[in-house]
Amino acid sequence: MPLLALDITNTQTAAQNFVANVNWAQPSWDLFIVLFFIIAGFLYGLSLGRDRVIVILVAIYMALAVVNTAPYIGNFQADVGIANVFVFRISTFVAVFIALFLLLARSALLRTIASADERGSWWQVMLFSFLHVGLLISIVLSFLPTTAVDKLAPLTRSIFVSEAGRFLWIIGPIVAMVMIKGNAADKKKFKYDI
Repeated sequence: MPLLALDITNTQTAAQNFVANVNWAQPSWDLFIVLFFIIAGFLYGLSLGRDRVIVILVAIYMALAVVNTAPYIGNFQADVGIANVFVFRISTFVAVFIALFLLLARSALLRTIASADERGSWWQVMLFSFLHVGLLISIVLSFLPTTAVDKLAPLTRSIFVSEAGRFLWIIGPIVAMVMIKGNAADKKKFKYDI
């Protein structure tokens, strides 16, 4: 049996167990993560258009690359202690993300990606917003110490924290950006052909 089919079967079983064991009287962090994923995906998609979400995705990828490869972050993490590493890494990621987003919002990249200022069709907006929220959850959970990750439900670990899950959240938005072409490139092409 292929590894991906086995992982999907395990995820389905974990999802059924998760739904069967939801305790609304004492909600767990896993329930908050799943609800945040669903609600934020819908609200985020409704408030922003496709092109803006794509620019934000590019800023997230750049911030992740900067935080994961910065040479002095590891040394500073040793100084703040193991308990504060998560807070430091997520704070650094958010600060770098905001700085990059502000810089990209005023750069040629925004005009290249979102030159038509299209909101996109509803399914494109929802797809990109869910991929964006899932990527953010996966990144934040990857910064958690292993002791905290081990306390999450198997479904949450499988979808957001496992190697396969993190890989799929990293490449999912890239594949979606490549497969779904916006109208901006077409409008530019016709504009210069005239």
